[in-house]
Amino acid sequence: MEKQQLSNLDQAAIAVLEGEVRGYKKVLPFLGPAFIAAVAYIDPGNFATNITAGSTYGYLLLWVIAFSNLMAVLIQSLSAKLGIATGKNLPEVARERFSKKTSIFLWLQAELVIIATDLAEFIGAALGLYLLFNIDLFPAALLTAVGSFIILELQRRGVRAFEAGISAMVVIVVLAFACQLFLASPNPMEVASGFVPAFDGINSVLLATGILGATVMPHAIYLHSSLTQRRVTVKTEAHKQRVYKFELFDIVLAMVVAGAINMAMLIIAAAVFYDKGLQIEDLDIAYEALGTYLGPVAAMSFGLGLLIAGLASSSVGTMAGDVVMQGFINKHIPIYVRRAITMIPPLVIIGLGVNATKALVWSQVVLSFGIAFALVPLLIFTINAKLMGILVNKRWVTVLGWLVASIVIALNLYLLYETFA
Repeated sequence: MEKQQLSNLDQAAIAVLEGEVRGYKKVLPFLGPAFIAAVAYIDPGNFATNITAGSTYGYLLLWVIAFSNLMAVLIQSLSAKLGIATGKNLPEVARERFSKKTSIFLWLQAELVIIATDLAEFIGAALGLYLLFNIDLFPAALLTAVGSFIILELQRRGVRAFEAGISAMVVIVVLAFACQLFLASPNPMEVASGFVPAFDGINSVLLATGILGATVMPHAIYLHSSLTQRRVTVKTEAHKQRVYKFELFDIVLAMVVAGAINMAMLIIAAAVFYDKGLQIEDLDIAYEALGTYLGPVAAMSFGLGLLIAGLASSSVGTMAGDVVMQGFINKHIPIYVRRAITMIPPLVIIGLGVNATKALVWSQVVLSFGIAFALVPLLIFTINAKLMGILVNKRWVTVLGWLVASIVIALNLYLLYETFA
């Protein structure tokens, strides 16, 4: 089934590249990969950060989310470009060009990052079930496990089925926050003021650092190159360039959607909590407060958004784990076995009664360790003309890429320092 769907997708894409398709239909065969990668940008870890920012500083840090998404567009476009240019994903290229010891080290740290990612997403989905249906966290976690297996079944039905399923889940999250935004009725002029760069004391700077530092997810970088590497059979350099242009449209569209969701979280928190002097950091308290001030529909849509985002992110994280193992060490285990193994840490943590929001925060700390190990190799490879061919980075892209990488890595190091200090 999957081979047949890939074949059909290949044929549709080639028809576009040969100029046989006109109008908006040209982009359809290339839509999908960025939406799967974009799920990493709306995982439950982002919920707590955005709500804290909105409830503490109102609309002040809205511009930080916008800036973060611009960085994300650049980074994800480099990852997608590597897959198109080489026909290989980032871990595969690293295995070919680095020593065996280095590849094993990169695999181990990538697995650790994905476990931390899965922890955040698993807890987020379980918390969503707890809030919506008052199911205790541990039974909710077991139901989350069942749900994640069902989503992974879409992969067996082909790449387009999986992309369609994940994209539909993203749409549900969009509708959930659109509902809350409508009920919150924020002041448009106050919202617009949030796009003017500004801070309000050292704590706002620290929170902005947290938003920026947590934007780039290592597993999304690994995964995006895999999603584009053999999606379309490309035989000429000119075709590669055209495919990249279409995929760039996919990336911009997906990141606009992810950015809008994150902005909506902050705007809702600012409109509902900030004016009332409520500084909210825990997701369960945010749920209760939304129910109190906006009514049960707002609370339910918040819980639904958290649940769906957690489930979608968890499935994408499992997919990324398969990519890094196959790429770095050329080994593969069945996806369902991997899913079962990665469930163990979050189930143990939830079973021990650890505070869900604190577990989310610590998962983000672990993620911070992995940023450099994904971002630096990506930049090294995409500036290599022999490797990239016509898609090699232009000089301004390289300069901008290293600038963004420096900012992201520095912010994550600072976050680690602040956390442990």
